[in-house]
This record gives sequence, structure tokens and C-alpha cells, in this order.
Amino acid sequence: MLLIPLPGVFDSSLATIVASFSEGAETTLIRPPMAPGIVPLPLMMLTIGGIFLGTLAISRFSLKIGVPAILGVLLFGLLINPSVTLFSHDTILRLQVLSLSILLFNAGLETDIRSIRGFLEYGIILAVGGVILSSLMLGLIIWFVASPDAGGIQLGFRQMPVAVAMLIAACLGSTDAGATMNVLQLVQRAIPARLSALVQFESSVNDPTGILFLGLVIGLTTLEGASGGQQVVVEQLQTFLQKIGSGLLIGVCVSYLGRFSLNRLVRESSQLLILGIAVGLISYGVAELMGGSGFISAYVAGLMLRNHTYRNAQITPEALQQTLLPFNNMTEITVFLIFGLSVHPLELLPALPEGIVVALAMMLVARPASVLLLQRFSPFTWRDSLLVSWCGLRGAVPLALSFEMVDAIPRVRGIDPATVPSLVQNAGGIVFCVVVINLLVQGLTLPHVARWLRLSEEVAGAP
Repeated sequence: MLLIPLPGVFDSSLATIVASFSEGAETTLIRPPMAPGIVPLPLMMLTIGGIFLGTLAISRFSLKIGVPAILGVLLFGLLINPSVTLFSHDTILRLQVLSLSILLFNAGLETDIRSIRGFLEYGIILAVGGVILSSLMLGLIIWFVASPDAGGIQLGFRQMPVAVAMLIAACLGSTDAGATMNVLQLVQRAIPARLSALVQFESSVNDPTGILFLGLVIGLTTLEGASGGQQVVVEQLQTFLQKIGSGLLIGVCVSYLGRFSLNRLVRESSQLLILGIAVGLISYGVAELMGGSGFISAYVAGLMLRNHTYRNAQITPEALQQTLLPFNNMTEITVFLIFGLSVHPLELLPALPEGIVVALAMMLVARPASVLLLQRFSPFTWRDSLLVSWCGLRGAVPLALSFEMVDAIPRVRGIDPATVPSLVQNAGGIVFCVVVINLLVQGLTLPHVARWLRLSEEVAGAP
């Protein structure tokens, strides 16, 4: 295990942290931050710069063996494992929100409506219904196999609180478009273009769906003082629908601001990065301030910008997307890197057995079942749907949502306070293990599955 060298003034702080780490009784998955001002700025800059440089080498190596680059970055952060984290929990949460808003805005920019004509309705059904169905099924499986503290396997439905099981499952609902498309590029010629467009669209749309569904589950499981269960459900569903509606409306309105800026304000391509970041942040901020979903708003703003027409042929949404691509890649890398740097590796061990079971259940049961149950709405073949079901790579969104889940567990109604510390630690560990196992297994096998399904025959027979 590599440790970042720290000056001698850290000895007492390190002793305290190491002692608390070894005890392991009251610690959480996320390591406590150092006191402000202790880390010298040059040392921090050297460390951060060296780590980011290392991610380039790790990414190149990961792609050579067919594993998504973001998995290599995540494991790289875990391997470095500095003795203490440079970020507070609150800072990490803010960075995650900032990163997700930009990632979803860029996902909207990547969605060309023209490429999904003929299966737009099915794509939406799959992205929304698939997340809900797979999360519900996975939650029931977690509830059945988890021990009371989520630190082992114990069959039955009376161990882990069902609310905690559903929170974990809701974190794992959305897939990662970047990781999936990154792997599919290895077999691009063996997959029909329409199927590739469906996978990208579904992976992009299910991100805001997964975020909103987790918010719904948190609202249903942590509310206090409600007069009745039915009233809680009605109130949360109303809030859920209000957030979706407001996010859609505000996203459309902000997209017109972006369209005006592209037509009137932007005069050279070097200004596109500023515009992209500004529109992505404004769409999220306005929606949240007005009670809507900022993530839905950011995605819709990008989607509308991509599918508008503009005066200047050289300044287009395609150019905006290409300009944002390096920033988007750095944002995604930052999410994985921060999570890897912030996790106690040894505290993942209790969650590992259950993490393996949950990962297998998600890949072999919940995800395929949710896709195949919606096959009646699909214009694609069963072989196509089997590939879509295996294209369920998890990535930045589940890791980012795990912070919100960890904060929600202590507020779950009816939970035993004595089990809260272990539940918080192990629930976060389960999400981490599932993401790593999922990216590793499906990342390595996805090209082989595509060839095994012989989808190249459809490509050869296409007009």
C-alpha cells in the first residue's frame, strides 16, 4: 500500500487516525478529513498533479486489457490510499453534485434524437421502467440475503431493514453510458448502429431516473410524523412528479438561453467550453432553487441544445460536445478518483461477500429480467435485448449516490440505532464492491457476449 509522505507535524494526527482505523467500531466508510491548513499547498498540488498523471497511465493499461478506464482509476485511488483524505465529507458531496450536473448535461448533448427514431418510446420505457423494475427486484434480493448489519450473508426476510435494502438497490439503478460505450467500441463493427444508439440513449436517460428514484425511496423511508402510510406515498409521488415536471420545463427554458448564446454571444470555438459549463450549472441551479430536479433539467437542457438548429455552421452543439469532452472525462475521472481515495480498503472486507452476491444478482437476475419483461414494447430481437441486458455497467452515478444513501440511513424510520454505524459502513461498501465487480466482469466479457450473439449478421444484412 502506497502512502503519501507527510511532514512530521502530522505524526499526532496520524496516530489518532490509525488508532481509530484499527478499532473500526465507530468509523464510517469515508475517512475523516484533516484539519484545514495542515496540508501545505505545494504538497497538495504535487500530490494531486501526480495522481492525475498516474490516472493517464492506468487508463491506457485498462483499455489494453478491455476493462473500462474508470475502473482502473477507481482501483488506482484505492491502491494509493493516503493515510488521510484531503476532502471533507461535505466537500465531496458538493463535488459529486457538480460533477453529476456536468455529466448529465453532456449526456444530453450526446443524444441525437434522429439516431433513435423508431424506438424513442421504447428507449424511454426501458430507461425509466427498467431502472424501477431492476431496483425493486434487487432490493428484494438484498433484503433476503443480507445480515442485519449488511456485513454478511444470512437468508430470510427478517434481517436487514427493507428500507436499507431498497436504498442500496436504488443507488445501483442507473448504468454508465461512458463505460458501456467505451467497451462497445472494441466491437463496434459487430453491433448494429441502431442497437448501439439504443444502449447509449438508455444509459443516458436512466441516470436522472435513478437519481430521482433514490430521492423517492429516501422520502418514503425517512419521513417522520406522517399521519399515515398512504399519505406518505401520495405526498412523495406528488413530489417525485413535481420534480420531473419542473426539471423538464426549466431544462427546456434554459436550453433557449443556451441557443441564444450560441447564436448571439459566441463568436469563436474557444468560448464554447465557458458556455457549456455555464448552461449546465445554470440549468441545475435554477431547477433546484425552484423545487425541480436539477439533474433532469441539466440533461434536458443538453438534449434540447443538441437538437436545435443554429445560424453559425461552425458553432454547433456537436462542436460544443467535442469541446466539453475533455472536461467531461476529467469530471468522471474525478468522481472515481475521489471515491477511491476516500475509502478505507480494510473496511470493505465485511461487505465483500454480500457485495459479490448483490453484483451477481444484479448482472444475472435483476438487469436481464427488467429488460426482458419490457420486451413486448421492443422493436428489437431477443438477441438484441440480451446484449442490452448485459450492457448494464455501473459507474459514476451509483458511487456519487452512495454518499446520499449513507447520509439517509441514520434517518430511516424504525431502524435500531445500535446497527446504524455498521449499516452505514457496510452499505457503502456493498455499492463500492458491486461497481468494481460489475465493471470488471461485464467490461471483460461484453465484447465476447456481443460476438457470441452473432449480431454481426444483422449488421451484414442491414441495407
